[in-house]
Amino acid sequence: MKITLNRINDDYLFECTNSLGNKILLDNTSQSEGTKGVSPMETLLMAVAGCSGIDMVSILKKQRQEITKFSAEVVGERIQVDEAKPFKTILVTFFVDGNIDPKKAERAAALSFEKYCSVSKTLEPNVTVNYEVFVNGEKVGI
Repeated sequence: MKITLNRINDDYLFECTNSLGNKILLDNTSQSEGTKGVSPMETLLMAVAGCSGIDMVSILKKQRQEITKFSAEVVGERIQVDEAKPFKTILVTFFVDGNIDPKKAERAAALSFEKYCSVSKTLEPNVTVNYEVFVNGEKVGI
C-alpha cells in the first residue's frame, strides 16, 4: 500500500493520492480561515468509521439483512502528551435502518472491532475504541 502527498498551495493544503488515483485533501484546520481539506486527525476518525462500516455492511449483507440506510458518527477524545495531542478514546455510533435483526447488527459491530477492522486494530492498545449501535432508532446491545 502506498500513497503520495503533494503540497498544492502556499500554506498547509495537501493532496493525497492512492495507487488508483483517488484523492483527498488534507489541511491545517487549526487555521480556520480558508481551509479546504480535513485535518489528519479527522481522517483517522473517518478511517475508523469507514473500515468498521465496510465490515458491518459486508457482514449484514451476507446475513441477508435489508439495509435501507447506514451511517456513523465518530467522536474522538484527545489528551496532551508532550507537544502532541493523540486520541485517548474513540466512540463510533452506528445508525442502521431497514429490515435488520438488532442482534445481528450488534454482532456485526462486535466482529468488526474484535476481529476485522484493521484501522482500529492498528490503534490498539494506545487508543480505546468503543462502539454503540442503533437499529431503526433504537439502541441495541449493552
